[in-house]
Amino acid sequence: MSVRIYVPCDTSAVACGADRVAERIESEARLRGFDVAIVRNGSRGTCWLEPLVEVETANGRIGFGPIDADEVPALFDAGFPGACSHPSAVGRVEDIDWLRNQQRICFARNGITDPLDLDDYRAHGGWKGLERALAMVPPDIVQAITESGLRGRGGAAFPCGIKWKTVADQLAARKFIVCNADEGDSGTFSDRMLMEGDPYRLIEGMLIAALAVGASQGYVYLRSEYPVAHRILGEAIQRARAAGWLGADVQGSGRTFDIDLRLGAGAYICGEETSLLESLEGRRGQVRYKPPLPAIKGLFGQPTVVNNVITLASVPDILVNGGAWYRDLGTGRSRGTLPIQLAGNIRRGGLIEVAFGVTLRELLYDYGGGSASGRPIRAVQVGGPLGAYLPESQFDTPIDYEAFAAIDALLGHGGIVVFDDTIDMAEQARFAMEFCAIESCGKCTPCRIGSTRGVEVIDRIRKGVARDANTDLLRSLCDTMLHGSLCALGGLTPLPVLSALRHFPADFARDL
Repeated sequence: MSVRIYVPCDTSAVACGADRVAERIESEARLRGFDVAIVRNGSRGTCWLEPLVEVETANGRIGFGPIDADEVPALFDAGFPGACSHPSAVGRVEDIDWLRNQQRICFARNGITDPLDLDDYRAHGGWKGLERALAMVPPDIVQAITESGLRGRGGAAFPCGIKWKTVADQLAARKFIVCNADEGDSGTFSDRMLMEGDPYRLIEGMLIAALAVGASQGYVYLRSEYPVAHRILGEAIQRARAAGWLGADVQGSGRTFDIDLRLGAGAYICGEETSLLESLEGRRGQVRYKPPLPAIKGLFGQPTVVNNVITLASVPDILVNGGAWYRDLGTGRSRGTLPIQLAGNIRRGGLIEVAFGVTLRELLYDYGGGSASGRPIRAVQVGGPLGAYLPESQFDTPIDYEAFAAIDALLGHGGIVVFDDTIDMAEQARFAMEFCAIESCGKCTPCRIGSTRGVEVIDRIRKGVARDANTDLLRSLCDTMLHGSLCALGGLTPLPVLSALRHFPADFARDL
């Protein structure tokens, strides 16, 4: 009987040489007379161990990582495949504290199953949420999501149940489910990992949303820089359609729902839901005026649910276990779990899924292991390029939407970028303004012009030109952008700039 060996197909693992490792294991096993079956699984999120090779044994999976293709012969010499004393051995993967201490819901299957195997998906609990939804009336599905307290995981944290109910209440010939997979924030990769490691979960979540609101067509708007996710998700959609999970008669239920996969053109602004809809309709990605909200007049003028990947991926388990079960996880108004992504200058970067309430300090040190450089962590940016820079004095802030709002910060998509004490925070503030200037859709003046002027003002401050007057001018400019911009791109750019000014004023006082 073949020994099953798992080598991730995830982008992060592939970037570290996973394809070459898989090929070398297969050729080395053939040379030595071992019967092995290579399974290309998703990533468990242990990016610092990639490529993480796992061997299936009677006592669970034994892990080795990170593995380089040139190490494979020595790995076999040490007793592979099986438990052996190779320096890269990490023991039973299930026993790694980093993984064992998490509360995985969205990512419960990631790294465990073959992402494209429908039988594997069902054997690990797949389609149970959809089957439960098919036996319910739409208002009860919406009520379960409302009761769960699920909020949008794409950044705005809007209550999912309210959005779904708004769409469900509209009388319209057609309704749409749009998945925002244009994951463009710095330090974020949870959407990509989910689509590459457990794509049927996303499909199932979209199907449940469609049943809840009466939609017949779905679209996934995928970031163009994700070729592996594009290939895997596209294949998953085709297989789900062939197996009757998508199409004119979903599993004989008489319900119709199908999904089209569309690639974006690389504009950061298309992560904003109305710009995304403009792009889907074939126009330049520019922000729409609201009202009307997309839930009332969205794609092609029809009521539309726009949720991101992690929001929709959270839905199947809520239907299986009930809204109250999900609501009891987390803290305050932040219910359930959030996949946190650790990136930047961090020793153990990767994805951690935990219930809301864990602190930044726990994430950075208990999970992240401190900085990769070994130097003190000076600041972290949470929530992408529009998120505030938080100093060490705020590391005890819990991961909670309201707790972050109280310190003028945002959780966004759950990405955390780490900086050690060599960082120049004035330069980071300049980067925030420059990023906004480059990525602005150009529709409103505060964002289009304000960000360009902001770069110029910061440059004058850093050169020591009328420093006090220009600092006051920068604060005034940020106030205009905050209150006058049409969307969050211009409206949130002041967060990183003002936080850098507030917490790291000495960096602005040094002359270039």
